Amino acid sequence: MLEQRSLREQVYDYLRQELTRGKLIPGAAVNLNAISRELGISKTPLRDALLQLDTEGFVTICPRRGVFVNRLTLEDIRNIYEVVGALETTVILAVFDNVQPLHLERMKALNRELRVMIKRSDFQGYYEGNILFHRVFLDLSHNEMIKRIIAPMKRRLYDFPRRGYIREWELSNCRDHERLIEAFEKGDRELAAYIWRDVHWSFAAQEKQIRRFYFADGADARRPGPPEKPDEHVCVTLSRSARRGRQGAA
Repeated sequence: MLEQRSLREQVYDYLRQELTRGKLIPGAAVNLNAISRELGISKTPLRDALLQLDTEGFVTICPRRGVFVNRLTLEDIRNIYEVVGALETTVILAVFDNVQPLHLERMKALNRELRVMIKRSDFQGYYEGNILFHRVFLDLSHNEMIKRIIAPMKRRLYDFPRRGYIREWELSNCRDHERLIEAFEKGDRELAAYIWRDVHWSFAAQEKQIRRFYFADGADARRPGPPEKPDEHVCVTLSRSARRGRQGAA
């Protein structure tokens, strides 16, 4: 059923799609046997893909108990905003002098497209275009480590069943984009850093909309994981120990 090209990566992408479609529900166990049968593969590439998802925070692997899909909590979001905001701002300051008119024109064009997507209620298109906007300045950086850290954190924010979008929040994000572009045009580093770190990626500034967007269904934003998962602290500790073991063996 799957091509032989990068089988682990294909399985990883498939699992992420299942998360986005709501087929893998936060708090539920992942049925490895069912997925293996559906894809027509052995459990080896599936386990490899799950190890990556575990490292990125999407699932928790509990030895001898199973694999559980993690909930995205308010604290998770707070931490992601803090880290991504700091790292993207670091990139903006590092590449500031390398941003050319062609990059600014690309950012302006993408931002115009984002507004069109909002008007059309094409929020999947908005999501994809927003990623492209950020990539304009991120791609100017030679720091691959920063980009490797940012990418899975953003996937953690965005890969879950779409609940609809908050139009005014997305329009506010477009205004942040415009202010960033203006800061580049003025040559104002401090303003660019302020807009990106202290407004666009500020949890305090965005908390009201974050709560509306992620927890509109009344879900407990504080709950750290699935209630039915036994000995969660042990599971997490074992999972982290396993990751350290893999890193030490690399």
